[in-house]
Amino acid sequence: MIVRLFGCAVSGIEALPVEIEVHISNGSKFFLVGLPDNAMKEAYFRIRAALKNTGYHYPGKTVTINMAPADIRKEGSAYDLPMALGILGCTGQCDSGLFSDYLIMGELSLDGSINPIRGALSMAIYARDAGFKGMILPAANALEAALVEGLPVYGMENIRDVLDFLMNPKKHTPVQSYYKSEGVSSSLLDLNEVKGQQAVKRALEVAAAGGHNLLLIGPPGAGKTMIAKRLPGILPPMEFEEALETTRIYSVATKSGAVKGLVGTRPFRSPHHSISDVALVGGGSHPQPGEISLAHNGVLFLDELPEFKRQVLEVLRQPMEERKVTISRAKSVVDYPAGFMLVASMNPCPCGFHNHPEKECTCPPGAVRKYLNRISGPLMDRIDLHIEVTPVETSALQAKVVIESSTDIRKRIIRARAIQNQRFKGQDSVFSNAMMSRRQVEEYCALDEESRKTIAIAMERLKLSARAYDRILRVSRTIADLDGSASIGLHHLAEAIQYRSLDKADWAE
Repeated sequence: MIVRLFGCAVSGIEALPVEIEVHISNGSKFFLVGLPDNAMKEAYFRIRAALKNTGYHYPGKTVTINMAPADIRKEGSAYDLPMALGILGCTGQCDSGLFSDYLIMGELSLDGSINPIRGALSMAIYARDAGFKGMILPAANALEAALVEGLPVYGMENIRDVLDFLMNPKKHTPVQSYYKSEGVSSSLLDLNEVKGQQAVKRALEVAAAGGHNLLLIGPPGAGKTMIAKRLPGILPPMEFEEALETTRIYSVATKSGAVKGLVGTRPFRSPHHSISDVALVGGGSHPQPGEISLAHNGVLFLDELPEFKRQVLEVLRQPMEERKVTISRAKSVVDYPAGFMLVASMNPCPCGFHNHPEKECTCPPGAVRKYLNRISGPLMDRIDLHIEVTPVETSALQAKVVIESSTDIRKRIIRARAIQNQRFKGQDSVFSNAMMSRRQVEEYCALDEESRKTIAIAMERLKLSARAYDRILRVSRTIADLDGSASIGLHHLAEAIQYRSLDKADWAE
């Protein structure tokens, strides 16, 4: 007798179908085939103990389990539950008639309880699209999987619960879950705590409104990190599809395997400068998402940018353009989303006081240029706004003035994003001005004659690349959106050009 059940393998953030076939014959061995990893091969010991400790018996015969298709590597312990059910069905200890109606996944403990798994949300999306009647999985993953509309999800605590459900499905109620935008979380830091720095706050608003990359450069203590950490408080709330995709990434990457519902706030990832390139972009012998994927639909903050290894920074270039990262291995190719907004900070020189209004720079000649050259030109080209952060005067720190809150700034950003949503409606790959293609830049960033002359002069004096030209136009479009203007004016363009501080020929002199 052969019993068939259905599960999933997760590749990247996508779920692939796996058919689990269980056959029992004479003998006393256990065979697991279909390209399993070591964790799966250890399933024999977990299943045997779980069945014994829940009142069932493991057959004293040869058990052969095939995981099809055999050319896809099966990893982890999430197949324990369907394999155990298959054994029970083959030995007549339970009715196997409903096995093929449900997608079943879960890791077994020795006492028969079911532990959480990774990638439950991706599996639920596949189960719905494949037409399964429902999904049976660990109770810890139920809220996460139930976010998928149109799929009944049943969370189970132990193997006995699963067998009780299969005997009488109508007695059980599917888990209910819903998404509610979290709005502005009270835990987010507010820009009204930052005294002075009006120009920097304006640049932060422009970057958030258009999804542009931003570099803050200034001496120690000027407030670069303080300002950057307040960026999440002015970003617009995530749409449901954005939140769903972000949750899928965290579902795959979370070590415990359980995500507490939908990730409703935009991620803010701030890795240390000692991070490796694999940890940043993802990969490894068993590929996992890196920091750039965990920052998808949110912010990747790189503090002290020149202190990162050059090879680590260079791997950012392609994901910044394509908004995804491809991990290639000998036997597989995995894609992870990487649509992040890059925010970086740095000192202007090794001592930190180049161009400081009061303190003198002690770096030897050429040290400033050498320090800036730690960041390659191609990477710098991909950063839309370069902002100098100067120290705040004592009088400004002591002044008792009303400072605009993040909530007020956020309202303007939401209005600007609404304009962009309308502009790019029906274009699935574009959601903000920073993502515009060359053709879209020509269509939506048209300039009048005076503006064309101005940007031509800027290109010649600053020696800008064609990529920098496009980025200036995109930033100009965002500034115009913040003003509610249908066309880009000269003042919009002029403001965008001034956000290219490091392109000035005399900056490092």
